Amino acid sequence: MRRVWFWVVGLLVVVGAAGFYLWRPASGSASDAAYRLGAIERGPITASVRATGTLNPVTTVLVGSQLSGQVVEILADYNTPVKQGQVVARLYSEQIKSRRDAAQADLAQARADRDTKKAQIDKAKAMLQRSEALAADLAAQRDRAQAQLAEAQRNFERQTELVARAAGTQNALDQTKTQLDIQKAALVSAQAQIASNAAETEGLKADLALAEAGMKSAEALILQREAKLRDIEIDLSRTEIRSPVDGVVVKRDIELGQTVAASLSAPTLFTVAQDLREIDIYANIDEADVGRLKPDQAVSFTVNAYPNRTFTGRVRLVRLGAQTVQNVVTYTAVIGVKNSDMSLLPGMTANLQIVTDERDDVLRVPNAALRFRPPGMAVAVKASPSDEQPDRQARRRPPARTAADEGMEGRLYRLVDGNPELVPVRLGVTDGSYTEILKSRLKEGEAVIIGGGTRSGAQEADPSRPASRPRPPRMF
Repeated sequence: MRRVWFWVVGLLVVVGAAGFYLWRPASGSASDAAYRLGAIERGPITASVRATGTLNPVTTVLVGSQLSGQVVEILADYNTPVKQGQVVARLYSEQIKSRRDAAQADLAQARADRDTKKAQIDKAKAMLQRSEALAADLAAQRDRAQAQLAEAQRNFERQTELVARAAGTQNALDQTKTQLDIQKAALVSAQAQIASNAAETEGLKADLALAEAGMKSAEALILQREAKLRDIEIDLSRTEIRSPVDGVVVKRDIELGQTVAASLSAPTLFTVAQDLREIDIYANIDEADVGRLKPDQAVSFTVNAYPNRTFTGRVRLVRLGAQTVQNVVTYTAVIGVKNSDMSLLPGMTANLQIVTDERDDVLRVPNAALRFRPPGMAVAVKASPSDEQPDRQARRRPPARTAADEGMEGRLYRLVDGNPELVPVRLGVTDGSYTEILKSRLKEGEAVIIGGGTRSGAQEADPSRPASRPRPPRMF
């Protein structure tokens, strides 16, 4: 019986001690808790901007059709490499070929008409040359007739004088008179032939001009029919859909037997990405960070397809056109990436880290020291860089500062005789964990307060709240 009471009393003592420990009132003030310390040290700081983006080909070409027709052959599919000028599809072309044959026949007829006109010109020229030669012969005959007429006139005058002196006969005078009349008639005839030849020559010249005009008309008709034939041949060539660039087919929008309608606009049949060995990332950059981006800044990123691999690139440009969605303003940054192994594919989502500033071997302090405030002190000073811009999703890192910014004001606390002492500092760039110290009376290796001195994180954020009694654990 004694032993039973002994164990009962012992058990009650243990339970009482445990209850006293668990249910004892909270004691001590917020300032009784120990401070956590961190050291000011030297090291590198890399400021960066994080963003997401989409991989896109540097150049994407839409291959369409300017001609309506039925697709009778498809020679390229998804992921098919193509060369410039390579046929990727064909449309029905028999009707266009019939039009081409008819146009070729019309052209051949026009050329035959031109040859006929040319022969007529040659004939007219020959007749004109003959007429001109005849005109020269008639002129010579006229000159001879004039000479003979002059001789007959002299003979008649001589015989007339002889008869008047009774030295000549009447018969000789009559003969000379007859010869004079004959030569006059011959001269008139020669002059008439010359006039007739001149009129004929003018007619031949008119025929030649007409033939030459017909020749020009025939040549114009040939040009017209050649143009019509070329137009038909262009339509025929358009029945073969060709790739305009070297690249790879990333999308196909047609099926065999489909009818392509190009009456209002050229439909897209294929999408060809040109040279995927170089690829671009279109990243959405918040307006608070866009001022930190400059061309040729280094970029590292990952994609979900290769979670253990890090890719690199360079900022090419930041587009000036802004996008506003639900009052959030973003800008598009274009990052160029070498894709020599073709592992990156268009449409992938990239998680980017854009390096905006790098500092080697600078004096730095943990960001927790910049956020610390002693218990009971309201936060009334200018916030540290890590508190200036809250993350839209969780807690964003502050924007990095450059030397040109001449730093910004901040405050640290160090322990002096067990109490926190304020130390003003001028801060530079930050990487989210550490911030550069540009100017301070603190030296490398000195300790600063990074936390502690409160019962809970809630009290550290709001020291005006009293310490609350901890809730006892449930026993059942």
